[in-house]
Amino acid sequence: MASLSDQLGGLVYSTEKGNTCPACREPLEDCCCDAQSEQARIAALDGVIRIRRETSGRKGKGVTTISGIPLTTAELKVLAKDLKKRCGTGGAVKDGIIEIQGDHRDSLKQELMARGYHVKLAGG
Repeated sequence: MASLSDQLGGLVYSTEKGNTCPACREPLEDCCCDAQSEQARIAALDGVIRIRRETSGRKGKGVTTISGIPLTTAELKVLAKDLKKRCGTGGAVKDGIIEIQGDHRDSLKQELMARGYHVKLAGG
């Protein structure tokens, strides 16, 4: 286990470079950590989009989640906007997972299959 001085010893600001990334120690303008993590997330996917209905942690409110879409974050936001418009509800994109309010599994499956994705309904 690292000591407290090792954990807090990273450079956060430099008068030479300005703000620096705590992970790669590069200036924020030159940091490529987000791009690398985005590429790693996309590479880890198996090509199957899973649609499931979740209620846990949401005070009983149902949410349809769509995971496994091999798109960048910006493209996911555009796709989420189209899907929310089709369902007529709200939603969000969190950590590469699209959340749509309500139970819209069937209509979302039809829409994603029409766009050429391989879709599975997961969960109960």
